[in-house]
Amino acid sequence: MRMIGPQEAPMTKRATNLTIDPALLDEARSLNINLSATFEASLREAVRARKAAAWLEENRAAIQSSNDWVEKHGLPLERYRQF
Repeated sequence: MRMIGPQEAPMTKRATNLTIDPALLDEARSLNINLSATFEASLREAVRARKAAAWLEENRAAIQSSNDWVEKHGLPLERYRQF
C-alpha cells in the first residue's frame, strides 16, 4: 500500500489574512504568480526546515555521543568494510 505524503493528502483549505508589502503584491500579481500556491509551498518548506532544526537540536547530544564513541573506539565492524 502506497502512503500519501502531506502534499498529496486531500484536505480543505482555510482562508487567512496576511500583511504584505503592497509593491511586492502588485508585482506578483502583474507576473500572474499564484499567491496561495506560492505561500503554501514556502510555508511547507519553512515548517520542514524548522522541524529538521528542532530534531537536530533534540538529538545533538546523542549524535555527539555516538561520534565520540566511534572516534575513541573506531567503527564496530570496520574490519569487514570493503571500501
